[in-house]
Amino acid sequence: MEYFSTRNAKEMITASQAIVNGLASDGGLYVPETFPAVGPEELSRLCGMDYRGRAAQIIGKYLAEYTKDEVAAIVKAAYGINYDDPLIAPTRFTDEDTGFLELWHGPTSAFKDMALQMLPHLMTSSLKKCGETRGVCILVATSGDTGKAALEGFADVPGTKIL
Repeated sequence: MEYFSTRNAKEMITASQAIVNGLASDGGLYVPETFPAVGPEELSRLCGMDYRGRAAQIIGKYLAEYTKDEVAAIVKAAYGINYDDPLIAPTRFTDEDTGFLELWHGPTSAFKDMALQMLPHLMTSSLKKCGETRGVCILVATSGDTGKAALEGFADVPGTKIL
């Protein structure tokens, strides 16, 4: 699967290039060329998996140049012992028809942990796939839970540095 800028659909790049670049050179956002369909059988199979299994299956559809083992390793590193609930993002039900998804079990108790625990692992592996030998340096200059979640996500990840 390849990705293109929201401002230029003609220039296609790989997932690892999109992850490394962040934003497109024209200022657009990268989007996948297609959105993989998930049929009823696959959805049923996903429902029977734990969070890590579902994450690996879904994210793997968007990272064509990654092996299943690479995706599994990234997911395992992102959603490991750093979550205070083994379900990672449990659904709690108030009654038979009403449930809510808990997204606060990460290291900073912010929903942003869901993405920011995975980002440094995707970035470091994408850099390697792009032939880059330098590491990732993140500079955080924000208030609130975004900065804390970013710092926590990049903390102690090999190939990254926090300023």
